[in-house]
Order: sequence, then C-alpha cells, then structure tokens
Amino acid sequence: MAILKVDDKAAIDALRAWREAVPNDRLAHVIKDTIRIMTRALQVRLMEHSVSMGQWAFLRILWEKEGITQRALSELAGVREPTTFSALQTMEKLGYIIRRKLPENQRNICIYLTPEGKALKDVLVPLAEQVNEIAVSGVSAREIAATRKTLLAIIANLEQDAQASNRRVPASRKMA
Repeated sequence: MAILKVDDKAAIDALRAWREAVPNDRLAHVIKDTIRIMTRALQVRLMEHSVSMGQWAFLRILWEKEGITQRALSELAGVREPTTFSALQTMEKLGYIIRRKLPENQRNICIYLTPEGKALKDVLVPLAEQVNEIAVSGVSAREIAATRKTLLAIIANLEQDAQASNRRVPASRKMA
C-alpha cells in the first residue's frame, strides 16, 4: 500500500474538515471530492512506476485501441491536441509508444504501444482495481449498483443539457 506524504495528509484533512463544516454540500462537490481523493490514491501508486495520471489516461485507451491518430486519441481522452502531443512525447521518450505513418496516408501518424507500454497493463490495472476496492470497502454490491446507476443518469442528463443548450467551454487563452 502507498504511503501518504505530509501534503497528502493535509489535503485529506482539509477534505474531511470541509465535509464536517458543510455536511449537506451539493452533490457536485461531493463527486468532485470523491474524484480528487480517488485520483490522489491512484496517482501515488502510478508514480511508483513513473507513470503520470495523464499518461494513464492515454495508456488505458491504447490498451483497448492502438493504431489511432493523435487527434482520435485526444478526442477519446477528452483533452486538447497540444496536451496529447506533450504527453505522447514523454511516453515516447520513456519507450511506451511509437509513432508510425500510415503507408496509404503519410500525413496521418498513428500511435502504437511498444512491448513495454503493453506490459504496463499487467502492472498498473491491478493498482486501479486496488483503489476501487479500497474506495468501496464496506459498501454493498446493491449500493454500488445504485450509485453507478445514479451517476450514469446524472451523466446522461448533463450530456442532454449540453446538446440542447449548445454551450461550450471557451479555451482558457480566450478567457484571459
């Protein structure tokens, strides 16, 4: 099990204090805090293997579907292409991926995992499963199923709202 550092403990204590100060906080804040602490738990485990959270997101996609373009990878990960480009540069230097031009289309460069990148799956996926097991410890299968169903309904409702309203988040550089 990963050891908490002083800054991790301070962050966890801050979350606990906030939950106690605002026990009926909005669901969005509870979800955000859950994501934050679950991400932290996974992040410390991944860093023990020199993998960042950003790289984790791309690895998860590539383990399921490699040989895709950087643009497709960006879309699947839900990040902008410059972010993907930067992460892929690092992953290439670490020996996790290679880039290949397609013979029939020299403009498109596709991303493939190296044997090292593929091997990370057997090491890292159990770490994510461990975080999930810790997170739901003491929670019944029925409660987990109900939570999953509720969260999926929330996602569907907000996706429907986004499509209906056609609202978009502007690029941060445009907000400055």
